[in-house]
Amino acid sequence: MTGPTGTRATTTRARVTKGSAAGPGAAPPRPAVRALTRALPLTPATVLLLLFLAGPIAYCAYIAFTDLQLTGQAEDSFIGFENFRTAFGDEAFLNSVRLTLVFTVVSALLGQNTLGLALAALMQRASKPVRTLVGGIVVTAWALPEVVAGFLLYAFFRREGTLNAVLDWLHLPTQNWLYTLPILAVSFANVWRGTAFSMLVYSAALNEIPKEITEAAEMDGAGGWRRMWHITLPMIRRSIGTNLMLITLQTLSVFGLIWVMTRGGPGGKSQTLPLFMYEEAFQKSMIGYGTAVALLLLVVGSLFSVLYLRLLRTEV
Repeated sequence: MTGPTGTRATTTRARVTKGSAAGPGAAPPRPAVRALTRALPLTPATVLLLLFLAGPIAYCAYIAFTDLQLTGQAEDSFIGFENFRTAFGDEAFLNSVRLTLVFTVVSALLGQNTLGLALAALMQRASKPVRTLVGGIVVTAWALPEVVAGFLLYAFFRREGTLNAVLDWLHLPTQNWLYTLPILAVSFANVWRGTAFSMLVYSAALNEIPKEITEAAEMDGAGGWRRMWHITLPMIRRSIGTNLMLITLQTLSVFGLIWVMTRGGPGGKSQTLPLFMYEEAFQKSMIGYGTAVALLLLVVGSLFSVLYLRLLRTEV
Protein backbone atom coordinates (compact mmCIF):
# COMPACT_ATOMS: atom_id res chain seq x y z
CA MET A 1 0.00 0.00 0.00
CA THR A 2 1.08 3.51 -0.68
CA GLY A 3 0.83 5.89 2.21
CA PRO A 4 0.71 9.63 2.34
CA THR A 5 4.50 9.83 2.22
CA GLY A 6 4.67 7.67 -0.93
CA THR A 7 1.94 9.74 -2.61
CA ARG A 8 3.81 12.99 -1.90
CA ALA A 9 7.04 11.51 -3.30
CA THR A 10 5.28 10.38 -6.50
CA THR A 11 3.71 13.82 -6.95
CA THR A 12 7.08 15.49 -6.42
CA ARG A 13 8.76 13.25 -9.01
CA ALA A 14 5.98 14.02 -11.49
CA ARG A 15 6.42 17.74 -10.94
CA VAL A 16 10.20 17.46 -11.36
CA THR A 17 9.74 15.45 -14.57
CA LYS A 18 7.24 17.96 -15.93
CA GLY A 19 9.50 20.87 -15.03
CA SER A 20 12.47 19.18 -16.62
CA ALA A 21 10.59 18.70 -19.87
CA ALA A 22 9.89 22.40 -20.08
CA GLY A 23 13.26 23.52 -18.75
CA PRO A 24 16.86 23.34 -19.93
CA GLY A 25 16.77 19.58 -20.27
CA ALA A 26 13.76 19.62 -22.62
CA ALA A 27 13.68 17.37 -25.67
CA PRO A 28 15.29 18.92 -28.79
CA PRO A 29 12.95 20.50 -31.33
CA ARG A 30 11.87 18.57 -34.36
CA PRO A 31 14.12 18.54 -37.47
CA ALA A 32 11.61 20.59 -39.46
CA VAL A 33 11.56 23.29 -36.76
CA ARG A 34 15.37 23.36 -36.61
CA ALA A 35 15.63 23.67 -40.41
CA LEU A 36 13.07 26.49 -40.42
CA THR A 37 14.91 28.33 -37.66
CA ARG A 38 18.22 28.09 -39.49
CA ALA A 39 16.70 29.17 -42.80
CA LEU A 40 14.87 32.16 -41.35
CA PRO A 41 17.89 34.57 -41.47
CA LEU A 42 18.41 33.67 -45.16
CA THR A 43 14.87 34.60 -46.13
CA PRO A 44 15.58 38.27 -47.11
CA ALA A 45 18.55 37.26 -49.29
CA THR A 46 16.51 34.47 -50.90
CA VAL A 47 13.67 36.86 -51.70
CA LEU A 48 16.09 39.37 -53.25
CA LEU A 49 17.72 36.66 -55.37
CA LEU A 50 14.36 35.43 -56.60
CA LEU A 51 13.21 38.97 -57.34
CA PHE A 52 16.30 40.39 -59.04
CA LEU A 53 18.04 37.28 -60.42
CA ALA A 54 15.74 34.31 -60.91
CA GLY A 55 12.84 36.51 -62.04
CA PRO A 56 14.70 38.30 -64.87
CA ILE A 57 16.31 35.03 -65.98
CA ALA A 58 12.91 33.35 -66.18
CA TYR A 59 11.50 36.29 -68.15
CA CYS A 60 14.46 36.24 -70.54
CA ALA A 61 13.99 32.51 -71.00
CA TYR A 62 10.40 33.20 -72.06
CA ILE A 63 11.43 36.01 -74.45
CA ALA A 64 13.96 33.68 -76.10
CA PHE A 65 11.06 31.59 -77.40
CA THR A 66 9.22 34.56 -78.93
CA ASP A 67 9.73 36.85 -81.93
CA LEU A 68 9.75 40.03 -79.81
CA GLN A 69 11.18 43.08 -81.60
CA LEU A 70 11.81 46.64 -80.49
CA THR A 71 10.21 48.27 -83.53
CA GLY A 72 7.78 47.41 -86.29
CA GLN A 73 5.73 44.91 -84.29
CA ALA A 74 2.38 45.28 -82.58
CA GLU A 75 2.68 42.19 -80.38
CA ASP A 76 4.99 39.21 -79.99
CA SER A 77 4.09 35.57 -80.51
CA PHE A 78 5.50 32.28 -79.25
CA ILE A 79 7.71 30.61 -81.91
CA GLY A 80 9.27 27.75 -79.96
CA PHE A 81 12.87 26.86 -80.79
CA GLU A 82 12.98 28.91 -84.00
CA ASN A 83 15.45 31.45 -82.58
CA PHE A 84 17.83 28.68 -81.55
CA ARG A 85 17.59 26.98 -84.95
CA THR A 86 18.31 30.32 -86.59
CA ALA A 87 21.34 30.83 -84.34
CA PHE A 88 22.93 27.47 -85.09
CA GLY A 89 22.39 28.06 -88.80
CA ASP A 90 23.88 31.56 -88.69
CA GLU A 91 27.56 31.69 -89.66
CA ALA A 92 27.99 34.97 -87.77
CA PHE A 93 26.78 33.29 -84.58
CA LEU A 94 29.10 30.30 -85.06
CA ASN A 95 31.98 32.70 -85.71
CA SER A 96 31.16 34.49 -82.45
CA VAL A 97 31.19 31.15 -80.59
CA ARG A 98 34.65 30.34 -81.97
CA LEU A 99 36.00 33.79 -81.12
CA THR A 100 34.51 33.60 -77.61
CA LEU A 101 36.30 30.31 -76.99
CA VAL A 102 39.59 31.74 -78.32
CA PHE A 103 39.17 34.88 -76.23
CA THR A 104 38.39 32.87 -73.09
CA VAL A 105 41.21 30.35 -73.50
CA VAL A 106 43.88 32.90 -74.45
CA SER A 107 43.01 35.69 -72.05
CA ALA A 108 41.66 33.76 -69.04
CA LEU A 109 42.91 30.18 -68.92
CA LEU A 110 46.37 30.83 -70.38
CA GLY A 111 46.89 34.55 -69.80
CA GLN A 112 45.39 35.68 -66.50
CA ASN A 113 45.68 32.32 -64.76
CA THR A 114 49.29 31.58 -65.73
CA LEU A 115 50.59 35.12 -65.37
CA GLY A 116 48.80 35.57 -62.06
CA LEU A 117 50.37 32.39 -60.67
CA ALA A 118 53.81 33.40 -61.95
CA LEU A 119 53.59 36.87 -60.40
CA ALA A 120 52.36 35.45 -57.10
CA ALA A 121 55.21 32.91 -56.99
CA LEU A 122 57.86 35.51 -57.88
CA MET A 123 56.55 38.00 -55.34
CA GLN A 124 56.92 35.36 -52.60
CA ARG A 125 60.71 35.71 -52.93
CA ALA A 126 60.87 39.40 -53.86
CA SER A 127 61.77 42.18 -51.46
CA LYS A 128 59.06 44.30 -49.89
CA PRO A 129 59.65 47.37 -52.13
CA VAL A 130 59.43 45.19 -55.25
CA ARG A 131 56.24 43.51 -54.01
CA THR A 132 54.70 46.89 -53.25
CA LEU A 133 55.62 48.34 -56.65
CA VAL A 134 54.56 45.35 -58.75
CA GLY A 135 51.39 44.76 -56.73
CA GLY A 136 50.42 48.42 -57.01
CA ILE A 137 50.88 48.48 -60.79
CA VAL A 138 48.95 45.24 -61.37
CA VAL A 139 46.10 46.11 -59.02
CA THR A 140 45.78 49.60 -60.53
CA ALA A 141 45.15 48.05 -63.95
CA TRP A 142 42.45 45.88 -62.39
CA ALA A 143 40.84 48.79 -60.55
CA LEU A 144 40.45 50.88 -63.72
CA PRO A 145 36.94 50.98 -65.17
CA GLU A 146 36.55 48.71 -68.18
CA VAL A 147 35.92 51.61 -70.56
CA VAL A 148 39.03 53.49 -69.38
CA ALA A 149 41.15 50.35 -69.75
CA GLY A 150 39.73 49.89 -73.24
CA PHE A 151 40.76 53.41 -74.31
CA LEU A 152 44.26 52.93 -72.87
CA LEU A 153 44.78 49.66 -74.74
CA TYR A 154 43.28 51.17 -77.89
CA ALA A 155 45.92 53.90 -77.71
CA PHE A 156 48.55 51.21 -77.18
CA PHE A 157 47.59 49.01 -80.15
CA ARG A 158 46.40 51.53 -82.76
CA ARG A 159 48.51 52.22 -85.85
CA GLU A 160 49.99 55.41 -84.37
CA GLY A 161 50.03 53.94 -80.88
CA THR A 162 52.67 53.17 -78.29
CA LEU A 163 53.43 49.63 -79.43
CA ASN A 164 54.23 50.64 -83.00
CA ALA A 165 56.28 53.58 -81.75
CA VAL A 166 58.44 51.22 -79.67
CA LEU A 167 58.77 48.74 -82.55
CA ASP A 168 59.73 51.54 -84.93
CA TRP A 169 62.36 52.77 -82.45
CA LEU A 170 63.78 49.22 -82.37
CA HIS A 171 63.71 49.12 -86.20
CA LEU A 172 61.18 46.26 -86.15
CA PRO A 173 58.21 45.96 -88.54
CA THR A 174 54.97 47.59 -87.44
CA GLN A 175 51.35 46.88 -88.33
CA ASN A 176 47.81 47.88 -87.46
CA TRP A 177 47.26 45.37 -84.66
CA LEU A 178 43.57 46.17 -84.25
CA TYR A 179 43.02 45.31 -87.90
CA THR A 180 45.34 42.35 -88.49
CA LEU A 181 45.10 40.57 -85.09
CA PRO A 182 42.08 42.09 -83.32
CA ILE A 183 41.09 39.05 -81.22
CA LEU A 184 44.65 38.68 -79.91
CA ALA A 185 44.83 42.42 -79.18
CA VAL A 186 41.64 42.38 -77.08
CA SER A 187 42.79 39.14 -75.41
CA PHE A 188 46.04 40.81 -74.35
CA ALA A 189 44.05 43.80 -73.11
CA ASN A 190 41.90 41.53 -70.96
CA VAL A 191 45.03 39.84 -69.59
CA TRP A 192 46.55 43.22 -68.72
CA ARG A 193 43.39 44.30 -66.94
CA GLY A 194 42.38 41.10 -65.14
CA THR A 195 45.62 39.43 -64.02
CA ALA A 196 45.52 41.15 -60.63
CA PHE A 197 42.58 39.03 -59.49
CA SER A 198 44.44 35.77 -60.16
CA MET A 199 47.60 37.17 -58.56
CA LEU A 200 45.72 38.01 -55.35
CA VAL A 201 44.02 34.60 -55.22
CA TYR A 202 47.29 32.73 -55.70
CA SER A 203 49.20 34.98 -53.30
CA ALA A 204 46.72 34.09 -50.55
CA ALA A 205 46.92 30.39 -51.45
CA LEU A 206 50.73 30.32 -51.49
CA ASN A 207 50.88 32.01 -48.09
CA GLU A 208 48.85 29.12 -46.65
CA ILE A 209 51.45 26.49 -47.65
CA PRO A 210 53.55 25.53 -44.59
CA LYS A 211 57.14 26.68 -45.06
CA GLU A 212 58.39 23.47 -43.45
CA ILE A 213 57.21 21.44 -46.46
CA THR A 214 58.96 23.56 -49.07
CA GLU A 215 62.11 23.81 -46.94
CA ALA A 216 62.21 20.03 -46.51
CA ALA A 217 61.83 19.53 -50.26
CA GLU A 218 64.58 22.06 -50.91
CA MET A 219 66.89 20.27 -48.48
CA ASP A 220 66.17 16.99 -50.31
CA GLY A 221 67.49 18.55 -53.50
CA ALA A 222 64.22 19.40 -55.25
CA GLY A 223 64.63 22.32 -57.64
CA GLY A 224 62.22 25.18 -58.12
CA TRP A 225 60.27 23.56 -60.96
CA ARG A 226 59.98 20.22 -59.14
CA ARG A 227 58.75 21.93 -55.98
CA MET A 228 56.23 23.88 -58.01
CA TRP A 229 54.94 20.81 -59.87
CA HIS A 230 54.95 18.21 -57.06
CA ILE A 231 54.25 20.34 -53.98
CA THR A 232 52.90 23.80 -54.70
CA LEU A 233 50.37 23.04 -57.45
CA PRO A 234 48.79 20.00 -55.70
CA MET A 235 48.44 21.96 -52.45
CA ILE A 236 46.72 24.93 -54.10
CA ARG A 237 44.61 22.82 -56.48
CA ARG A 238 41.31 24.02 -54.99
CA SER A 239 42.38 27.66 -55.34
CA ILE A 240 43.30 27.00 -58.97
CA GLY A 241 39.86 25.53 -59.66
CA THR A 242 38.07 28.40 -57.94
CA ASN A 243 40.15 31.01 -59.76
CA LEU A 244 39.60 29.34 -63.14
CA MET A 245 35.85 29.26 -62.60
CA LEU A 246 35.63 32.93 -61.60
CA ILE A 247 37.86 34.34 -64.34
CA THR A 248 36.18 32.15 -66.99
CA LEU A 249 32.73 33.46 -66.09
CA GLN A 250 34.03 37.02 -65.99
CA THR A 251 35.75 36.68 -69.38
CA LEU A 252 32.68 35.17 -71.04
CA SER A 253 30.74 38.36 -70.22
CA VAL A 254 33.37 40.96 -71.25
CA PHE A 255 31.70 43.59 -73.40
CA GLY A 256 32.93 47.14 -72.74
CA LEU A 257 36.62 46.41 -73.27
CA ILE A 258 36.10 44.88 -76.73
CA TRP A 259 33.46 47.42 -77.72
CA VAL A 260 35.76 50.35 -76.99
CA MET A 261 38.76 48.82 -78.76
CA THR A 262 37.26 47.27 -81.91
CA ARG A 263 33.43 47.19 -81.68
CA GLY A 264 33.71 43.58 -82.77
CA GLY A 265 35.46 44.41 -86.03
CA PRO A 266 36.89 44.53 -88.48
CA GLY A 267 34.46 42.27 -90.29
CA GLY A 268 33.46 40.45 -87.11
CA LYS A 269 37.02 39.28 -86.38
CA SER A 270 36.69 40.19 -82.69
CA GLN A 271 32.92 39.87 -82.26
CA THR A 272 32.42 37.63 -79.22
CA LEU A 273 28.99 36.43 -78.09
CA PRO A 274 28.19 39.45 -75.86
CA LEU A 275 28.83 41.81 -78.80
CA PHE A 276 26.87 39.61 -81.21
CA MET A 277 23.98 39.51 -78.75
CA TYR A 278 24.04 43.31 -78.36
CA GLU A 279 24.06 43.85 -82.14
CA GLU A 280 21.14 41.51 -82.77
CA ALA A 281 19.04 42.73 -79.84
CA PHE A 282 19.59 46.49 -79.82
CA GLN A 283 21.02 47.46 -83.20
CA LYS A 284 18.82 45.17 -85.30
CA SER A 285 15.95 45.37 -82.76
CA MET A 286 15.56 41.55 -82.64
CA ILE A 287 15.08 41.20 -78.90
CA GLY A 288 13.84 37.61 -79.06
CA TYR A 289 16.80 36.41 -81.12
CA GLY A 290 19.31 38.37 -79.04
CA THR A 291 17.86 36.98 -75.83
CA ALA A 292 18.13 33.45 -77.21
CA VAL A 293 21.84 34.08 -77.80
CA ALA A 294 22.15 35.43 -74.24
CA LEU A 295 20.47 32.27 -72.95
CA LEU A 296 22.97 30.13 -74.87
CA LEU A 297 25.80 32.16 -73.33
CA LEU A 298 24.29 31.50 -69.90
CA VAL A 299 24.25 27.77 -70.67
CA VAL A 300 27.91 27.87 -71.71
CA GLY A 301 28.83 29.59 -68.45
CA SER A 302 26.82 27.03 -66.49
CA LEU A 303 28.62 24.16 -68.21
CA PHE A 304 32.00 25.66 -67.30
CA SER A 305 30.82 26.11 -63.69
CA VAL A 306 29.66 22.50 -63.44
CA LEU A 307 32.98 21.29 -64.85
CA TYR A 308 35.02 23.30 -62.37
CA LEU A 309 32.81 22.30 -59.44
CA ARG A 310 33.27 18.63 -60.31
CA LEU A 311 37.03 19.16 -60.41
CA LEU A 312 36.89 20.86 -57.02
CA ARG A 313 35.13 17.84 -55.50
CA THR A 314 37.96 15.55 -56.54
CA GLU A 315 40.48 15.12 -53.78
CA VAL A 316 44.19 15.25 -54.44
